[in-house]
Amino acid sequence: MNILVTGAKGFIGKNLIVELRNQGFNQIFEYTRESDPALLEKYTKECDFVFHLAGVNRTENEIDFIDGNYRFTSQLVNFLKKNDKKVPIIATSSIQAESDNPYGRSKRLMEDVLFQYHQKMGAPVYIYRLPNIFGKWSKPNYNSVVATFCYNIGRDLAIQIHNPNTALTLCYIDDVLEELLRALNGMPTIQGKYCIVPVTYTTSLGEIANLIASFKSSRADLSIANMEDALTKKLYSTYLSFLPTDQFLYDLKMNLDNRGSFTEFIRTSSGGQVSVNISKPGITKGNHWHHTKNEKFLVVSGKGLIRFRKLDSDDIIEYKVNGEKLQVVDIPTGYTHSIVNVGDTDLVTVMWVNECFDPVKPDTYYLEV
Repeated sequence: MNILVTGAKGFIGKNLIVELRNQGFNQIFEYTRESDPALLEKYTKECDFVFHLAGVNRTENEIDFIDGNYRFTSQLVNFLKKNDKKVPIIATSSIQAESDNPYGRSKRLMEDVLFQYHQKMGAPVYIYRLPNIFGKWSKPNYNSVVATFCYNIGRDLAIQIHNPNTALTLCYIDDVLEELLRALNGMPTIQGKYCIVPVTYTTSLGEIANLIASFKSSRADLSIANMEDALTKKLYSTYLSFLPTDQFLYDLKMNLDNRGSFTEFIRTSSGGQVSVNISKPGITKGNHWHHTKNEKFLVVSGKGLIRFRKLDSDDIIEYKVNGEKLQVVDIPTGYTHSIVNVGDTDLVTVMWVNECFDPVKPDTYYLEV
């Protein structure tokens, strides 16, 4: 199948083409505003399907909306008619098409051209009036406010919010792609005369700004946002894609002494805390017990001996662990426990605990095994 994609270098176009190739579609005609205009007629002669994603979203000159949204669509459709091509078209419009502003009017004119093509040629036409789309490869100060917030906050630049209560309807790029691929396979989600992306999120400018700001501060407080919330998960993925390339790396605070080090890695409100413990050869750490706090130890390098003793018993239980065979040891409540480096190299242990450390209520009591 030969697939023509207009707006191939735009936000949705770039993501769509990558995913089409992931799905095994290799005959893709990519048309951009930089393309030779003669290619459009050539591509319309040879294509079997059209994703019409090209358009102008922002401009200071109203005529650019007419040229980019209406006239270009007319040119595309006229070539298809001239070549007697009755190919399906998927087109991206905007919820702004309902508004009486230059952009909205140009989008309605675009839609009319496509509906006329459907009526004359009998070919399927699926028009999506999309809300605010966000995700990787979007352009700050152009595609969406999410892109602008992610870009600015990631660089310590100011953001402007005139009314934090302003409502937003957001749609994630991967959800858009899933819907467009369903439409490609003849299964669009139709609502009235238009098509929709069924997964959207309603929020506000203030909520989005606060959430993205929390992503930035999470490096300092080691927190992980609530990834069970679909919008939060998708926003966090988007935020990371906007990080400056020299800021992928960040430091952790290593608590160092002559025994080795202990470093907190991740803290969560519901999933506990992850840390990395390094012990020098011959060093014993632990010798304490907990009422409710429980842990998991995973030795990833070196040789260790994990020892347990129940508080009302003299029997000592031992587990030998090493980085050559990854095994998790659960640390139950009511057992004093320790970990000893019995090797010749540093012992590196990943430790998970079911709650973040609270200095007011540490639930940790010294007692030798």
